[in-house]
Amino acid sequence: MANQKKLFDRRQRRVRYRISKVAGSRPRLSVFRSGRHIYAQVIDGEKTLAFASTAEAAKADAKAKTWNVDAAISVGKLIAERAVEKGVKEVVFDRGGYIYHGRVKALADAARAGGLEF
Repeated sequence: MANQKKLFDRRQRRVRYRISKVAGSRPRLSVFRSGRHIYAQVIDGEKTLAFASTAEAAKADAKAKTWNVDAAISVGKLIAERAVEKGVKEVVFDRGGYIYHGRVKALADAARAGGLEF
């Protein structure tokens, strides 16, 4: 288990370096997921411009499922709506070392449908 953590940390460092070179002046859409929730935030340098998560839905409705693809789609739509309100249209997608499938892919597709370009 400790070895997997080291591998994930190294992969995350590589991704962050690559994104910093590609991004230029664009903010990044960063995704973090756990077993129960998925989080997304639009970050410009050190400042968070927009944030959305399934934890918000869990507070509103205790019976809502927060760990499936449908929940990730709702987070993608919400983060796109909040980012567009702040005037952000173009972002760099930072999947944070996670494989681009399942919940991460669903969030990205929903954010694209919501008006973000990456």
